[in-house]
Formats: sequence, C-alpha cells, structure tokens
Amino acid sequence: MGIVKISDTLHDEIRKASAPMLRSINAQAEYWIKIGMLAETHPEMTFHDIMKEQMRTASVNVGQVIHE
Repeated sequence: MGIVKISDTLHDEIRKASAPMLRSINAQAEYWIKIGMLAETHPEMTFHDIMKEQMRTASVNVGQVIHE
C-alpha cells in the first residue's frame, strides 16, 4: 500500500462524493481510479458498458434483485 498525493480540492470532491455513494473516502478514490483505468484501456466502452461488465464479472444478477 502506498500514499498518493492529491490536491486539497480533489480530496474535498472525493469526500463529498463518498457520502451519497455510501463509501469511505479511500473507497471512492479507489472506485474512480479503477473506472478511469478501465475507461482508458477500453475507450470503445461506455460507462454503462464498463459497469455492466463489472457486474457480470462479479456474478451479480441485477434482474433478480429488481424483481424481488
């Protein structure tokens, strides 16, 4: 594990975004980093495509949750 230096402004935005997403500040930053890396390495995919693939990879059945 390492330390990443970011600006105070970015840290504040991460903190604000983490609350409604029910994530810690570190989890929110890690989420944004992961999605950013996936978007850069798969420019043909939309955000929706990336999230759909991540859910499929994790074996999440969204349809089952919605219909309960």
